[in-house]
Amino acid sequence: MNAPTGWALRLLDNAPKSFEMPPLSLWRATSPPTEWPSLGSDVLTADVVIVGGGITGTTLALRLVEAGQSVVLLEAGGIGEGATGNSTGNLYETIAGGLSALGRKWNAGVIARVVQSRQHALDAIRCRVEDLPTECGWRRCPLYRFSSCGTRAEEIEQEYQASVAAGLSARLLSRLPVPLWQASGPVLMIDDQAQLQPLAYVQALARAAANRGCRIFSRSPVCRLDRARGTVITAHGEASGQHIVLATHSPSGFHLVQAEMLPCQEYGVAFRSSTPLPPGIFWEVGESSLSLRSHEVDGCDYLVAVGEAHKTAQHDHKAAVDGLEAAVQRRFNVHDVSHRWSAQSFRSADGLPYIGRDMSGTFIATGFATDGLVFGTLAADLIADQILGHDNPWADIYRPGRFEPAKAAQAVVQENVTVVKELLKGHVADPDAPTLAGIAPGEAAVIRINGESVAAHRDDHGILHAVHAVCTHLKCPVRWNSFERSWDCPCHGSRFSPDGEVLCGPAIEPLAVVGSDRLIHAFEAT
Repeated sequence: MNAPTGWALRLLDNAPKSFEMPPLSLWRATSPPTEWPSLGSDVLTADVVIVGGGITGTTLALRLVEAGQSVVLLEAGGIGEGATGNSTGNLYETIAGGLSALGRKWNAGVIARVVQSRQHALDAIRCRVEDLPTECGWRRCPLYRFSSCGTRAEEIEQEYQASVAAGLSARLLSRLPVPLWQASGPVLMIDDQAQLQPLAYVQALARAAANRGCRIFSRSPVCRLDRARGTVITAHGEASGQHIVLATHSPSGFHLVQAEMLPCQEYGVAFRSSTPLPPGIFWEVGESSLSLRSHEVDGCDYLVAVGEAHKTAQHDHKAAVDGLEAAVQRRFNVHDVSHRWSAQSFRSADGLPYIGRDMSGTFIATGFATDGLVFGTLAADLIADQILGHDNPWADIYRPGRFEPAKAAQAVVQENVTVVKELLKGHVADPDAPTLAGIAPGEAAVIRINGESVAAHRDDHGILHAVHAVCTHLKCPVRWNSFERSWDCPCHGSRFSPDGEVLCGPAIEPLAVVGSDRLIHAFEAT
C-alpha cells in the first residue's frame, strides 16, 4: 500500500473543508465524560441481559435491580451517547407526528390510551429526577405547535381538537411569545410538558442502577445472539440470562418488525444566543418543520434546533444541515454555530412503537419515531412488568406481534419496494463512480473492483479505507454519509464506520475489509 498512500498524501491540501466541526450534540459536549469497563473474557449469568444503554436500557436496568433482579447491561458505545444523547431533551404527552394524523389509523380510544401511557411515563421521569442526586436540567414548560404558512394553519385546529379529545390540557392562542415570530393562524399550546438534559439524566440512571448491583459494560458491541442458550456474545466475553432485552433502537439481528419500519435521520444544531427563547417546546409546521428550544450551560444561552426527517442514506447530508442552519438564521439573529449533530429514528408503519416479547422470544423496544425519551421510559416500565409478572394496562396496544393491514399495509409495501430497489441498485455499476485514484482526502465512493462493489474512503491524512459495500444485515448496498463519515444502509438503517465496524444496528457483523493486494491491483489498473 506504500504507493497508493504516498499518492494520497500529496493530495492532502485539496481535502474538502465541509463539516470541519465534527458532529457532536450539545448534550454530549457539555456532559462530563463517564466511562464504564468493557466486557472482557468473562462468562456472566444474570436474570436479565439488556443490550443497549440509552434511556430504555438504563431505565429498565434500574427498575429491575430495584425489584431484586440481577442484570447485565451491554452498550456498544458510551452509555447514553446514541439516540438518547442526540435527542432534543423534550418530554411531552402528545407525539411529534400529531395526534390528528395518528387518528387516521387508530380510533379515539387507542389515541386516548397512547396519551395516558405517555403521561404515566413523563410522571415516572419526574419522580426519577427528584430522586437522583445529579442535576439533569429538568424544568416544566409548555409546548407550542404552530404553522408558518397559511395553507397548513388548518392542521393546528385539527390537532387542537384531537388533543382535547385525548384529554390533554390544550388551548388555542393568537400569537407566540416574544422573541418568536408571528404564526400564520392559531397557536396550539399544551401546558405542563417538560425538558431535561437527556445525557445527564441517563448517566445518572446508570450510576443509580450500578449502585444497586447492575453490572454495566460500555464499548462492548454484540457480535452474536444465541437465543437457544439465552446468550449475548461480544468480541471477548458473553452474558447469559433468562430474559434478553434488545433496547437498541432497532433490534439487533433479524426481526419481522424491521420490514414495517422506516429509518429516518434528523439533524440538530445549537447556536450561542444573546436572546434566549422562553422555556418551552416550539414546533413549527410548515416549510422547515423546525423543533426549537433553549438551554443554558454555565451562564451561556443556546438556541437548539432540530429539522425535518430525511430517509436514511437517501438524501444530501450537507444540504440538510445547511438548510437547517439557514432556516434558523432567517428567523433569529444568530450566527455562532456551536454544535452540529444528527440522530436516527425508526418509524413504524401504523404509527405506534413495538414494545414487548417478539416471536423470537426476545424483548424489543423500537419504532419510537422522534418520541423516544418518553416512549423509551414507557418501554422500560412495560417490559419490566412483563418480566416481573405484573399486568400493564398498555401492553396490548404496543405488542410487537400486532399487524393491522388497514393501518400499516400501504406503508409496509412502500418501504419494502424501497428495499427491493436498493438491492437491485447494488448490482448495477455507476458509470460516474471515480476510480480509487480519483478519491481525494475526505471523500468516499462506491466503486467496482473485478465486478464487486467496494466502499472506499480516504481520510484527511490520505489513508485509504476500503470495505465491501453490502450491508451484513440483509445485503443492501451502503451509501456514504458525508456528515458523520459513515457507510449507511438505506434499507433498514444499519450504519458502519469507514473501517466497517458497526455503529448502529440492526446489523451485527461488520463490513468485511478489502485486502491491500486487491487495492494495489486496482490502482495499477488505473
